[in-house]
Amino acid sequence: MKKQKFKAVDFFCSIGGMTYGFTMAGIDVIAGIDIDPSCKQTYEYNNKNSKFIEADIKKYSINELKTDAEITENDDDLVFIGCSPCQYWSIINTDKSKSKETANLLSEFQKFVEHFKPGYVIVENVPGIMKRKEESGLNHFISTLEKLDYTVVKDILNSNKYGVPQNRKRFALIAARVNKKISLPEPIKNKSFVVKDFIGMNNGFPAISHGHKDTTDFKHTTARLSDLNFRRIQKTKKNGGSRLNWKDDPELQLECYKGNDNAFNDIYGRMKWNVPSPTITTKFHSISNGRFGHPSENRGLSLREGATLQTFPKKYVFKEKSIGKVARQIGNAVPPKLAYLIAKQIAK
Repeated sequence: MKKQKFKAVDFFCSIGGMTYGFTMAGIDVIAGIDIDPSCKQTYEYNNKNSKFIEADIKKYSINELKTDAEITENDDDLVFIGCSPCQYWSIINTDKSKSKETANLLSEFQKFVEHFKPGYVIVENVPGIMKRKEESGLNHFISTLEKLDYTVVKDILNSNKYGVPQNRKRFALIAARVNKKISLPEPIKNKSFVVKDFIGMNNGFPAISHGHKDTTDFKHTTARLSDLNFRRIQKTKKNGGSRLNWKDDPELQLECYKGNDNAFNDIYGRMKWNVPSPTITTKFHSISNGRFGHPSENRGLSLREGATLQTFPKKYVFKEKSIGKVARQIGNAVPPKLAYLIAKQIAK
């Protein structure tokens, strides 16, 4: 019986969360494709056997991919991964004008699937893509796969059930042309994945202050707080406190929340040790953008803490210099642990 050696192309690869997870599962990721050149150094440094292709998927041709990745049509052992940027379909109520140009990237990915007909297709995205499946192109994508004789399984997964210490709900799809019994990974039973098991001094994270700059590859670097925000987090109760702890302090209370205690209670809040973290977003380094205060230290999360809560290994090196850019790359990434478990469904 032939031992299959799977190979994959990771579309919209960013810094390689999906690539790394697939590689750990024994799948050879030939190449990652992304429009953002700032991802290249981090991607290739940590995924040495994978080639970074800087390309705009809207302009990148089928022949270019065939040449760059050295792949052929109808390859049963080929996997296409398509985790397109998803801010436009997020249910979070933010300004969507900047992300509108990336709204239809699933359809751009589809043209490569239709031409090459790989053995397997993976899609990971925000749950909103399923709630607006007609607008997002998901319905058409799935019907096209089924017409091409793929078996399609899909669902909304909470990453916390799959080894990730955060509440991060994601849409996941696996389509198989060569295996009709394909299924999504089963949740990990009888195990809770919480903040205290991943960060904190017991897990190799020394206590630091806000504005700390770590010049090593560990990047235990934190954003500097303004004097006002430092006073706010000092007054925020440890292990899960919120902005309500200082709502009656006229110097600290925000004007927009006076008399409005029920809105956006997570901003300026602290994480709790014994529960999963909230979703690690692209702004996780900022306490004003969510419950991203350290559970016990008077600061926001460090870059390495955010990466660890995303299940990047501590040896994963982030080459970008800007704290904001690294945070964005980490927040946009697919958690490698979730990627690994999806890949194992194919590998097994």
